[in-house]
Amino acid sequence: MRLILLGPPGAGKGTQAKMLKEKFHIPQISTGDILRQSVKDNNELGIKASSFMDVGELVPDDVVIGLIKERIKQVDCETGFILDGFPRTIVQAEKLSETLNEMGLLIDRVVDLEVTAEEVISRLAGRSTCPDCGGMFHEESRPPKVSGICDGCGGVLAQRQDDNSETILKRLDVYQESTAPLKQFYKKQGNLKAVTARGSVEEIFSRVLEMVK
Repeated sequence: MRLILLGPPGAGKGTQAKMLKEKFHIPQISTGDILRQSVKDNNELGIKASSFMDVGELVPDDVVIGLIKERIKQVDCETGFILDGFPRTIVQAEKLSETLNEMGLLIDRVVDLEVTAEEVISRLAGRSTCPDCGGMFHEESRPPKVSGICDGCGGVLAQRQDDNSETILKRLDVYQESTAPLKQFYKKQGNLKAVTARGSVEEIFSRVLEMVK
């Protein structure tokens, strides 16, 4: 099973990807994670990526696609994978399709998590994350057992600097301009399924499962 999760910031892509990973025992591939790992490993693509990241520039699509290709070649991806937050533009989607075709692979399902701007603001403004293990919490829907402390590893929770109403609206504008057109791209390919991302995490997950089974 090879999946892509689409949706605006705060739609719950990371949370749903983790639940799919546990359910189907396939890896969750986050471009941020593989970029950091490649830089840490100091391999050829990691060195290239680092040269852009060190000066605050976006890593070129070709380098990111190369990293994803190397990741997909690993043994744990033989039975499938979940792409979380990539592609973000039509150009990236086209390059990803070309790369997968060269590898003899296809994306089985693209799940679009639909959520309103009001809900996104509510979710992100109250969100905190653990910098140590990546655990995510929300002051209303998923508060930690001890305020400010991660349930999983005991790390100190923090709010992202861009999780404020003004910045969130700007991020949503960017999403609508660059990422939302991906819906039409995958709709033409016949593998796009929309899921209403309202309700509890478990309710949303049950809808996602209906779309991927």
